[in-house]
Amino acid sequence: MLAAAGSEQYICLDAGTIRAGISKAIRNKVFTTNAATVLKNNIKGYLISHPHLDHLAGLVINSPDDTTKTIYGLPFCIDVMEEKYFSWKSWANFGDEGEAPILKKYHYNRMTEGFETALDNTGMFVTAYELSHSKPYTSTAFLVRADSAYVLYLGDTGADEVEHSTKLQELWNHVAPLIRSNQLKGIFIEASFPDSQPPGKLFGHLTPSLLMKELQTLAAISGTGNMQKVPVIVTHIKPSL
Repeated sequence: MLAAAGSEQYICLDAGTIRAGISKAIRNKVFTTNAATVLKNNIKGYLISHPHLDHLAGLVINSPDDTTKTIYGLPFCIDVMEEKYFSWKSWANFGDEGEAPILKKYHYNRMTEGFETALDNTGMFVTAYELSHSKPYTSTAFLVRADSAYVLYLGDTGADEVEHSTKLQELWNHVAPLIRSNQLKGIFIEASFPDSQPPGKLFGHLTPSLLMKELQTLAAISGTGNMQKVPVIVTHIKPSL
């Protein structure tokens, strides 16, 4: 959950275990209310990086208790949500398009890669960039802006050298100027598997060594010492690890 400084109007960056995450935040005194209130009132929308269950199961399961808001994603992600999840074949259709009856709790916003989109009721904006997540499958990086400050969140991604891709290199080229100007306030990036995992069994994920290589590439583009000012939060560590 991400908000502008001083605000309690949050966007959810993926939503795989949303109720457990809210409960943990309450235990850590981030909120003084209950989980239902946070879900309904504080979360103003969802940025979904890709339509794998570990990134949206919490959104789907908690949807009956949720309030009207927007789900943002690149078209490939929204299409799967409409066809496979918010479909009466698997769950009630809480979306605003697709299989009838359409309940219209959630509005789908199909984003255009590289173009900034306003995040309703948060004062923030987001730009989406496609990532390679075990070709031919894709994921998304979200660059979120509040005023002149940015945070970069990456969904699942493989390393360029393993994916035979340039997606991370292109992303680093986009954010390096923000690092040089001290506008990038943090990076959320995954490391799913240990270094012992064979490259052919990574399925579009990073290891600690591959993560460090990618960050070293970003550091080289950003200029000597500039990456030291940017906190890096490692996400998506497999539960068994």
